[in-house]
Amino acid sequence: MKRRLLLVSNSTLHGGGYLDHCQQQIKDFFGKQVTRILFIPYALHDRDAYTRMARDKLKTLGYEVDSVHEAADPVEAVRKAEGIFIGGGNTFRLLKNLYDNNLVTEIRTRVLQDGVPYMGSSAGSNVATVSINTTNDMPIVCPPTFSAIGLVPFNINPHYLDPDPHSRHMGETREQRIMQYHEEPETPCVLGLREGSMLLVEGHKATLLGSTQARLFQRGKTTTEYAPGSDLSFLLTDAH
Repeated sequence: MKRRLLLVSNSTLHGGGYLDHCQQQIKDFFGKQVTRILFIPYALHDRDAYTRMARDKLKTLGYEVDSVHEAADPVEAVRKAEGIFIGGGNTFRLLKNLYDNNLVTEIRTRVLQDGVPYMGSSAGSNVATVSINTTNDMPIVCPPTFSAIGLVPFNINPHYLDPDPHSRHMGETREQRIMQYHEEPETPCVLGLREGSMLLVEGHKATLLGSTQARLFQRGKTTTEYAPGSDLSFLLTDAH
């Protein structure tokens, strides 16, 4: 298994700028063997502005950026990519555009078979998993399926928020919503990535990175907390 993934909860952390909190991990992840990164801005409406932001930031880290929306042939752009970065925004919009441009299978092949490094933030992390069923976003458009790229055999909930015991809000907490998902049969586990956390996957090894803990939800089991540095490789073989 050649896959290399960096799945980030959020692209901006309070008090910092775009990708500031994970820039060292990005440099470690792509390394010097990657010089150009293919950016996929499909999750936001203004793709030009989004690409400028990603291009400006990644250039400071030593990487040139090509955007898939600027390519004459998106499939060919993926086939030639040295590295792939899918940014955040609306997960439903993102997945629909990936299917509309016939990129889901292409990305899966490049990452799992060719070993092209894949980075996702927020929605970009969601679509790397089994499905987008555990996104926080509104379904503003309808993709042909909720099934995603499937680079890992579990789901992620980015921006995971803990219940606030002092809040007067009476709606469901994030924990309750994920547990509702697990009321359905045959649902994979869900890794709740808090702001500032990210998951590094290298082949059959998965490691939690960042500055905050992650919470793991498994159907029919008690939730579990994991600190940065934890080995979560078991998720790659036992996602249920």
